[in-house]
Amino acid sequence: MHQLSSTLRRLLPGAVLLVAGLAANPAYAQTPDRKTAIGANISILQYQGNLGGDFGKLFAPEQVGVGAHITRYISPSFDLSLLGNYENYRFVAASAPRNEFTSKTAMFDLGLKLKLNNGHILKEDAFIQPYLMGGGGFFVANSVGNYLRFNEDQSVVPGRFSNQVRRPEIFGQAGLRFRLSPAVFLDITTAQHYAFTNDGIDIDNSPTGKYFDRFLVHSAGLTVALGKAKDADGDGVPDRKDKCPDTPTGVKVDATGCPIDTDGDGVADYQDKCPDVKGLAALQGCPDADSDGVADADDKCPDTPAGVRVDASGCPLDSDGDKVPDNLDKCPDTPAGVQVDANGCPLDRDGDGVPDSQDKCPDRAGPASNKGCPEIPAETPKYINFDFNRATLKSNSTSKLSQMAQIMNDYPDYSLSIAGHTDSKGSDDYNLRLSYERAASARKYLLDKGIPADRIEARGYGETKPVGSNATAAGRALNRRVDFDPYLTGETNAAEAKYGAAPTISEIQTAGKKLPGKKTTGTGASRRRKSSMKKAPARKK
Repeated sequence: MHQLSSTLRRLLPGAVLLVAGLAANPAYAQTPDRKTAIGANISILQYQGNLGGDFGKLFAPEQVGVGAHITRYISPSFDLSLLGNYENYRFVAASAPRNEFTSKTAMFDLGLKLKLNNGHILKEDAFIQPYLMGGGGFFVANSVGNYLRFNEDQSVVPGRFSNQVRRPEIFGQAGLRFRLSPAVFLDITTAQHYAFTNDGIDIDNSPTGKYFDRFLVHSAGLTVALGKAKDADGDGVPDRKDKCPDTPTGVKVDATGCPIDTDGDGVADYQDKCPDVKGLAALQGCPDADSDGVADADDKCPDTPAGVRVDASGCPLDSDGDKVPDNLDKCPDTPAGVQVDANGCPLDRDGDGVPDSQDKCPDRAGPASNKGCPEIPAETPKYINFDFNRATLKSNSTSKLSQMAQIMNDYPDYSLSIAGHTDSKGSDDYNLRLSYERAASARKYLLDKGIPADRIEARGYGETKPVGSNATAAGRALNRRVDFDPYLTGETNAAEAKYGAAPTISEIQTAGKKLPGKKTTGTGASRRRKSSMKKAPARKK
C-alpha cells in the first residue's frame, strides 16, 4: 500500500497543474478543429492464468502501473488511438501450492474507438461521453518465479523459472469520459487483453500447453487535445460552427457565431440605431410608419401616402422640377428644361411616341428608330450611271432625278449626299475631276428643281470606290455612276460615312477654288490616249 501512496503522491502535483493550466485556456478540446489528443493514466493490472489469478482483487500495490496514449480524431463517431501500459506486477497464489512470480509487463496497442457522443446518440459536448474500443498490438513480459508442484505421493517439488514473452495480443476496452471543461477530460476505462502465448513462452512458464494468459487493465487518467480551433473573426465560435465567419472584432455573437439581434429585425445590434424596436435594414434598423424611406424620427410628414416619393425630410417632392409633384407625375425623371404636359411627361406634338426633346422631326411623325422622323421609302433611287468619259446626264437618268427631287420636297428634314465615281481608265487626276463633274451635274438638276443648296452635298471620289470589276466592260459601266444617300439634316453625311472624307463642291466654290484634277471638258483625248497606250498582253505561244 505504501507503493501505491508513493506513486499517487508523485503523479498528483503534475495532474493538478495540468488541469489548472488547461482550464484557464479553453482553446484546447478534442474536436474536428483540434484532432490530436494526448493522455496519461494510473492503471491496475489483474492476471488470470495457469498458476491462478487475481481477477476481482483491486488496489493492491503490486498491481499498480502507468499508461499513456495518443489519439487522433477521424470523424464524429471514430478516433484512432495508440496506447501503451507498463506494470511491475507480482502474483502470489492464494492457495497451495503457493506459486508466485513477478513480471515486468508492457502492452503496446493500436485501437479504434467508437464514440457515443457523435451528435446522433449524445451531444458532442456532453458531460458524460461513453465509448468502446477494440484493436491489437504487442505484449512484452519478463518474468521470474517459484512454483511448488505436488507429486503423486503428495510430496512437494519446488521449482524456479525465468521467462521472456514477446507475443501479439488483442484487446477490448470500455470507457467513460467526463468533460471537466472545454479543455480537460477524465477517462475511466476497463480493458481485457489476450496475449497469444503457448508452451514455454507464457508469463507463468506453464507446461500445460494451454493458451491461458489473460489480463484486465483498469485505469483512470486525464486527456488533453492539442492544437487550436480556427476562429478567423475571433468571436469565440470556431469557423466550423460559425455561420457568420466575418463578424467584426468585439461584436457580441450567439452560439452560431452571428451578431446578436435583440429586436429580431434582421439588423444586428451593433448596426441597429433602434436595437429595441423592429425596423428596416435600409434605415439601420429603425421603423418607418408611412414606408417613405425616411425613419419616423426624421420624418416631417409621417403620414405621406404609400408610394409617394419624398425628399430628405419625408415630404412629397418634385424631383425633376417640372411643377408637377412626383405623386402625380407620370414621368418624374424628365430632364430639366423639357416642356411637359399635365401629367408631367415631355410634350410629343406629333404623337409618334418620341418626345419633342428627342425628336429630330417634332412636327412630323416617325419611328423612334429613326429619331422620330418619317422614313424615306425603300424605292428611293440609289444611283444613276454615265457614259464613258462623260459627265452629262443620260436621258434615262432624269426620271430618277425627278423622283429624288420629289422625295426631297416630301421629306424636308432630310439632306442629300451625292458622290461621283468613274471607272479606272484614264489618269487619277483626270478621273477625280470627272467624278466631281458628274456629281455637279446631278446637283445642278436638283437645284433647278428648287431643292435648296444647303440640303445638297456633292463630292467626287474618282476611281477609288468601284462597285464592279474594272477588268470587264460591265463592271466599268457600273463604276461610272453617282450615288444618292439621303440622311437626316444634322447627322453624319452618309457618303462620308460610307467612303470617307472628301471636299464638297459647295466647300470648293466657297473657297474660290477650281475642281480638283485635270480638266475633262473637251474631246477626252487624254483619257483615250492613256487607254490606247496600255501594253497589250503577250500572246500565248
